[in-house]
Amino acid sequence: MTIKEAIIEALENLAKPMGYNEVTKYILDNNLYQSNGVNFNSIVASRLGSFIRNNDTRVGRIGTDGFYRYYLTKNEVSNEIIEIKEKSEVKKSSKADFTERDLHPLFVSYLKSKGIYAKTILHEESKSSKDDTQKWAHPDIVGVKFVQLKSDVSAKLLKTLEKKDSCEIVSYELKKEISTDTELKKCYFQAVSNSSWANRGYLVAFEIADYLKEEMERLNNAFGIGVIKLHANPFESQILFQSTYRNLDYQTIDKLCHINAKYREFMGQIEKILNADERYLDASFMELRGKCDPFYEKDEDIERYCFTKKIPFEQE
Repeated sequence: MTIKEAIIEALENLAKPMGYNEVTKYILDNNLYQSNGVNFNSIVASRLGSFIRNNDTRVGRIGTDGFYRYYLTKNEVSNEIIEIKEKSEVKKSSKADFTERDLHPLFVSYLKSKGIYAKTILHEESKSSKDDTQKWAHPDIVGVKFVQLKSDVSAKLLKTLEKKDSCEIVSYELKKEISTDTELKKCYFQAVSNSSWANRGYLVAFEIADYLKEEMERLNNAFGIGVIKLHANPFESQILFQSTYRNLDYQTIDKLCHINAKYREFMGQIEKILNADERYLDASFMELRGKCDPFYEKDEDIERYCFTKKIPFEQE
């Protein structure tokens, strides 16, 4: 029996919508599939997700309380499934959905796993927050990644001769959903505007319609802004299109430092690290970490956060 066959049989016998944890437990308890013990829970979650992504008509799912539950579509008329769907619709209409800002801790956790220090820049804290002409001046998140060399001599040489190459500064524009061509263009050119000052710029979205990938590729080739698909489990996020490297625009950096104190503070800390004496380098990095957004490292903490914020969580 394959994993997919085991999942179908589990859903058949369970006869009600279940999460991937319950499906995994049923498969193992009833010896439907012999697991080698390597993260089998995630494998089942991925296979369940693939039924939906591939439009397999045998399996349906319902999003409730921040989690997905799966069932066989032939059982769709069962009272329990109808009741869960009705409750889900009531909750959607009566409760506020998660916000774009709720995604920031997830994305920052992804960046931290890539060695990138990141800070949210709040538009409303800027001097020009009520000025429509400055609407697309601010990045949602600023990140910096320092070049890590194994040799102290190499690191010191790089820092002395090519200080500007010791790090990459990145701008991120984060969106909850991009589902139409019009939305894509609007969000993409907002990212172009907000990222003009940085070494690299990215448009990040939690939901991106698959049919937009060809247009994303065209925009990426033309303007160089990369695209990242954020997952609820941030460590499974994907860079769909890489950004193009460019030199920093110091005039725009100066403008942003003038209108946003948090941005100026973050950039000032980068400057401090680049110019720090070796004796004070660790302390300077500690200070930078203190100015960055909080992040998660454990899957259970991330899943708990998603549940609290009603962000559909699925290990894919």
